[in-house]
Amino acid sequence: MVNRLFMLMVAAGLPLSVVGSLMHWSPVLMFVIYCLTIVALAGYMGRATESLAIVAGPRIGGLLNATFGNAVELIISIFALKAGLVGVVLASLTGSVLGNLLLVAGLSFFVGGLKHKRQEFNIYDARHNSGLLVFAVLVAFVIPEVFAMEMNEQRTFSLSIGISIILIGLYMAALFFRLVTHRGVYQHKTDAVDEHEEPEWSKKTATIVLLLATVAVAYVSENLVHTFEVIGEEFGWSELFIGVIIVAIVGNAAEHASAIVMAYKNKMNIAVEIAVGSTLQIAMFIAPVLVLISLLFPVSMPLVFTLPELVAMGTAVLLMVAISNDGETNWFEGATLLAAYVIMGIGFYLL
Repeated sequence: MVNRLFMLMVAAGLPLSVVGSLMHWSPVLMFVIYCLTIVALAGYMGRATESLAIVAGPRIGGLLNATFGNAVELIISIFALKAGLVGVVLASLTGSVLGNLLLVAGLSFFVGGLKHKRQEFNIYDARHNSGLLVFAVLVAFVIPEVFAMEMNEQRTFSLSIGISIILIGLYMAALFFRLVTHRGVYQHKTDAVDEHEEPEWSKKTATIVLLLATVAVAYVSENLVHTFEVIGEEFGWSELFIGVIIVAIVGNAAEHASAIVMAYKNKMNIAVEIAVGSTLQIAMFIAPVLVLISLLFPVSMPLVFTLPELVAMGTAVLLMVAISNDGETNWFEGATLLAAYVIMGIGFYLL
């Protein structure tokens, strides 16, 4: 039923996106069409990566899902940078961290916990990711903010470039550590894969679907960015709220759906890898890459967030570390994460 709905949304959404942009329909109407189309395309990306996850295993599958899920947000952010909307991009990065750690993980734990009283995942991966989360958010994001108080704009951006290069290097080292030098060293009983499960699509078909969906998302995203200013004026939304809530939810729709489905099927290793792995990719790869890409545009983007953004991200990281470090979860822990997300969402809306 859900797959048919996504198919219908894509079949109707793509033509309407093209016709509406050419005929200059109402920006509010086009904003809705663009968002629904991206969500539907993200659903296809989620199904394709789920098929690849069955073939490749939970770690690589989760990494693929996070990567292609974040590709949507990366594309939206690049076009937003091109339009000079630096505040929206930084806010969307904040929203991705909050969305993945609190909304995606929270819904996954909650939905999975309703069906399974107690769910386990790889405790070694959880502890490894906890250290990286603390480093990426509480060190790499907070340091530029602190030093920027005593620096001019040029020196602040130079510091951002240096930190970005270090973050990208450490992220690549983390992948090499987990997938090459220490692959299989920290095994857990929940790493077992159901050998009888068949992927929905073949590896070739899933790859083609991913590529086509990514191209379509790029087209729709470019048009979506041009509606932000009108939408903000129409509904009284700030750039911060649009970035933290709207762009983050739309951009991460694929991960939201995939992680929840995996948790419902009691595949918690993949669900956690999608939520936490995606956060690490946002903080240690997507954000620094956007800083470097901004060099190509008239307005550069320093890696400096506002105080509310930093406090919200730091709180989300600490809460996730406290909940996930025991390697098991339940519906109540999911509800706790969701409650934190709603509280922060209200705060950003009222700012």
